[in-house]
Amino acid sequence: MGRIIGIDLGTTNSAIAVVNEYGRPEIITNREGGRVTPSVVLFDGDSPVVGEIARASAMVRSADTVQFVKRHMGTRDWSFRTSGGQAYSPEDVSAIILRRLREDAEEKLGEPVTRAVISVPAYFDDAARTATIDAAKIAGITVERLLNEPTAAALAYGIESLKSETILVFDLGGGTFDVTIMRLDGGEFTVLGTDGDKQLGGFDWDNAVMEWLNEMFIAQGGPSLINELATEQMLRDSAIRAKHTLSTRDEAKVFLSHAGYNEQIIITRKQFDEITAPLLNRTARLTEKAMEDASVTWAQIDKTVLVGGSTRMRQVTELVERMSSSRPSLEVNPDEAVALGAAIQAAVLAGPSQVPIVTSSGSRFGEVRISDVTSHSLGVATIDLEQSIARQEAVLVNSIIIPKGSTIPCELTETYYTMVPNQSEYECEVTEGEDIDLRFVSQIGIGTIQLPGTYPESTPMNVTLSYTADGIVNVYVREVTGRLLGQLRVDRRANMAQDEVEQSRRRMESLEVS
Repeated sequence: MGRIIGIDLGTTNSAIAVVNEYGRPEIITNREGGRVTPSVVLFDGDSPVVGEIARASAMVRSADTVQFVKRHMGTRDWSFRTSGGQAYSPEDVSAIILRRLREDAEEKLGEPVTRAVISVPAYFDDAARTATIDAAKIAGITVERLLNEPTAAALAYGIESLKSETILVFDLGGGTFDVTIMRLDGGEFTVLGTDGDKQLGGFDWDNAVMEWLNEMFIAQGGPSLINELATEQMLRDSAIRAKHTLSTRDEAKVFLSHAGYNEQIIITRKQFDEITAPLLNRTARLTEKAMEDASVTWAQIDKTVLVGGSTRMRQVTELVERMSSSRPSLEVNPDEAVALGAAIQAAVLAGPSQVPIVTSSGSRFGEVRISDVTSHSLGVATIDLEQSIARQEAVLVNSIIIPKGSTIPCELTETYYTMVPNQSEYECEVTEGEDIDLRFVSQIGIGTIQLPGTYPESTPMNVTLSYTADGIVNVYVREVTGRLLGQLRVDRRANMAQDEVEQSRRRMESLEVS
């Protein structure tokens, strides 16, 4: 059946890894010899191009180049439209990247690759996780497990540490931020708490610098550069280079030229820190909240592990050092740790046929067991009887069944009651979020289960939500006697229908991805 590979499908860069014949996790280089592949797609007719060439073409062919698609996963109303008018969903674009990664792995391994463990941000919701699985299907890959990125990084760190310790994984990537507190005890990896923001990453730092540079360019007489794709891409490239320079130097020189205006703008590290302080502060608040939810203090954290390319910014290292009063660990490569951890999970799933995992010192690593938690509460919309009577109209509220932080996989049940005599169906709206007010939670989907139609009013029914190891939600409705009335096939409104996935898969087969 072929080996199971590990894939870090990143916002900015992606990577693939496998546990080799010696039991060591290793990065699989791409066809250009690179250890990471930019998550950028250039649509060049019927032959989409992925990686460095696509990224280099972003400025001159901006209308046909798409980046940062991971931030749109699970967003039904977003699509990328090429200059030729062809529309691609987030799943389609991600599938093209995955197809390229799969083919690179096949070339290096010399065998077909059809199965993978794919990492996702811990704070990805159900829609984004489902979209990732659909993208893999389109690319011809079966997802054996979705693995949270901080958990993957902890695996890569843990097989070398071999200590019993509590670690905090601070994962700031190109598009998302996760913070996870985890207990490592030999082969046991137990998540104690997690938090994050799937719309917070290096992309936002780039945007902040872009806005500042644009303001400086206008102040010196130039026109706005944020008004057309080509100049905006030029500005983004300049902002990214400045950000990278400021990771090692105290100032960066930026040269901007447009419409006859040529300006050199100097941005200092102090200015950069001031511009992006609100973003950095958000990571600090989320970190403290995750620790509070996990009921741990900094004194109980043995090691902080930095993951994601954006942690190379000096302000991040300094923030973590201030909060923890100790230097963060530099024992894992922030760009590669997630892919390596996904490969370790893949090897675990492969079972006895896989060679034992060994450490860099040659020691055999024992059995690996992972215990993760939910990053969001899950529930259903229910009628609040007291409010409904007071307002003389049906008032729906969010009723949480699986609280945030529950160990997964899990299955929990709550009892609800029929509203009218002989009720013939139950319409269930599945929610994701912490608030009782439905306006402030996400609707995963809605579905209907047929009832016998013979129950009197206020007949109890048990509604069970299950949360798989991949973070996917299933719903069951039973009589209190335990008799199953039906499994809810939720119409996930934020995701593609399965016939759309199949249609995209057939279209993908006709494309030559390079």
